[in-house]
Amino acid sequence: MLKYKIVIEYEGTNYHGWQNQKDLKTIQGEIEKALSKLAQKNINIYGASRTDAGVHAYGQVAHFQLEKYYEIHEIQNAINYYLKPEKISIIKIEKVDKEFHARFSNKTKQYIYKIINRKSPLTLYKDRAWHVMTPLNIANMIKASQYLIGTFDFTSFRSAGCQSHSALKTINSIKFEQGDNEISITFDAKSFLYNQIRIMAGTLKDFGTKEICPSYMSKIINGKNRKLAGETAPSCGLYLNKISYY
Repeated sequence: MLKYKIVIEYEGTNYHGWQNQKDLKTIQGEIEKALSKLAQKNINIYGASRTDAGVHAYGQVAHFQLEKYYEIHEIQNAINYYLKPEKISIIKIEKVDKEFHARFSNKTKQYIYKIINRKSPLTLYKDRAWHVMTPLNIANMIKASQYLIGTFDFTSFRSAGCQSHSALKTINSIKFEQGDNEISITFDAKSFLYNQIRIMAGTLKDFGTKEICPSYMSKIINGKNRKLAGETAPSCGLYLNKISYY
């Protein structure tokens, strides 16, 4: 058996997330259909992150195994051909050793959350960013975000549907980029709780629209109560940007 790693780009609006679900269109399901047409048998793929419905990706990673040998470019071209007209693209493929696992071998995951801050309706960014019409105090958001960096019990940023055994996570960095009305927030960590990034984004938005002292973020963290944090930001603004491996 030969094992391959693929890097995947997708626009997640019309999919029910990454993971296979019965009778629903998912990213994993569509790629497995395409691979199975190539291999003429059922092929399972294993993703690095189970993105939710509506979440997008620049660099999702998955692995799979094939019995028959194919040239690398043949596999990539075939998957992309059979994926048409889905908004999913295999942008890179490589052969990996048998120990590699897309989910468990990763070193860090990097997500970007996008906000468009203006009053006028979205056109190009519709379903691809969070439309916030109230003016944002970005400087206050940046200051508040620094309190999230480090190792903490992130119970306040944990969704009710989270199945993780522990809320203890380490955020390596949070960085902001601005361009006209667009704000991109990049979160980097080994792993995240279910909906953690979207809750952090929703909470940071409150620091941008309300007069809240940045240090109050520490009280939210230490309170270990979901009710203390902000709303869960919509999935349309979240992008899986990059996954790094050892």
